[in-house]
Amino acid sequence: MFNKILLPIDLNHPESWEKALPIAQRCAGTGGEVHLLGIVHDLGMAMVASYLPEGFEKNAMESLKASLTDFAAARFAKDASVQVHVGYGHVPETILRIAGELDADLIVMASHPPNDFQTLLVGSNADKVVRHATRPVLVVR
Repeated sequence: MFNKILLPIDLNHPESWEKALPIAQRCAGTGGEVHLLGIVHDLGMAMVASYLPEGFEKNAMESLKASLTDFAAARFAKDASVQVHVGYGHVPETILRIAGELDADLIVMASHPPNDFQTLLVGSNADKVVRHATRPVLVVR
């Protein structure tokens, strides 16, 4: 059993949590905590960001946190220890940063099947997390 499990998910893509969520819950057992992480992607270009309305990032993060809270309420038992976190930035870097801040014992994340030779074993985000993580990562397919 693990005490703190970080589960990064994308609510817009059920494949990011359908299989990973039950495994994270099992790994947490009765005494562990599951930390759901949603990430608002960094657009990476100032020019694109200049077209967005003022406060876009803040509003997106608040909306995502509310959606993750609803998701957790619907999919976890009332007595389960689950916390919701929202990050902003490059997905793999944000996952690793939050895992470090939480001192997570385990990162559980889904990966899509490979569709090219660059992501031969796991999806690109999972690949980067596995490659640079300083803690165990369980990749779920």
